[in-house]
Amino acid sequence: MSATLVRRLAAATALAVLPALPALAPAQPPVSVQVWKTPACGCCEDWIRHMRENGFDVAAHEVNDTSAVRRHAGMDGYGSCHTAVVDGYAIEGHVPARDVRRLLAERPDAAGLAAPGMPLGSPGMDGPEYGGRKTPHDVLLVDRTGRATVWRPYR
Repeated sequence: MSATLVRRLAAATALAVLPALPALAPAQPPVSVQVWKTPACGCCEDWIRHMRENGFDVAAHEVNDTSAVRRHAGMDGYGSCHTAVVDGYAIEGHVPARDVRRLLAERPDAAGLAAPGMPLGSPGMDGPEYGGRKTPHDVLLVDRTGRATVWRPYR
């Protein structure tokens, strides 16, 4: 077989395979998250690290009291130690990144998600200082009237 024929066969084979390859999508920029927290809160920093490790672009804002931010975001009855906003949704407390991603994919008509209190075992409340303890809890979907339904249970 001649070298020219080999090159032509190789080129034809490559062209035949190309349509079967998935199209390469352009990389999506990280989703921006704005977080309001008190200056000394270490578990908030751990949650921020969890979000960054999961591809979010997080900016933290320190305030002495997060209650006004929480109230403005529609999360007044679901308090935790920090309040975040991502793409128009409020994220109250230690909500896992996977739940935030689901929220952004499904886009329900809601104020956002909340993990009220500071449940042990949730992102940011799962470090070695907690000894592996976990508190059964729910991540809640909070509607615009302040009512909540279970978004994902954690047991």
